[in-house]
Amino acid sequence: MPPIAVIDFETTGISPGQGARATEVAIVLLEKGQVVDRFQSLMKTGAWIPSFITQLTGITNAMVNAAPDAAGVMADAARFVGNAPMVAHNASFDSKFWQAELALADLPAPQPFACTVLLSRRLYPQAPSHKLGSLADYHGLPRTGQAHRALADAEMAAALLARMQHDLRTRWRVAEPSYTLLQTLQRCAKPKVGALLAQHAVE
Repeated sequence: MPPIAVIDFETTGISPGQGARATEVAIVLLEKGQVVDRFQSLMKTGAWIPSFITQLTGITNAMVNAAPDAAGVMADAARFVGNAPMVAHNASFDSKFWQAELALADLPAPQPFACTVLLSRRLYPQAPSHKLGSLADYHGLPRTGQAHRALADAEMAAALLARMQHDLRTRWRVAEPSYTLLQTLQRCAKPKVGALLAQHAVE
């Protein structure tokens, strides 16, 4: 399978539509269940980071003021991703910032997104929580780096995606858990997940 780009943003707020901006971006390239490359950068947008965000992420206004300009960071990020399809944990959040920050840099954002939250709700409905850290603990996945920093969260999401791909192969006998299947699966009604995966299973 071609590589998948797993992305995470840290931001000043919940929505670019409300004026929030990215403060940090990290992208992990996952190929055949293995991380093959990483990209991470703080970015300077001129937006103020509220104190509660600093308490959550550890990212300060001084840190982003000393960081590269956002447009240059996003240009580098877009080159790093290339044509790879994208995945995020809660993709409705990260995809909005990906598109908004690229638009501000006058760059296109053609990449499709799949969401590990939606996928986990279908593959692991018994999990006590579908938050990233909780799912990592549920599956016994390593927690690397500082939570609520972009690279640590992107690597955790990549590990979760790799676990999903492994389980699709071993538990559901899907020979090739392609990105197209992930997109279909995340939109599948939960009662129909078993039937969908059975269609893709090998004998």
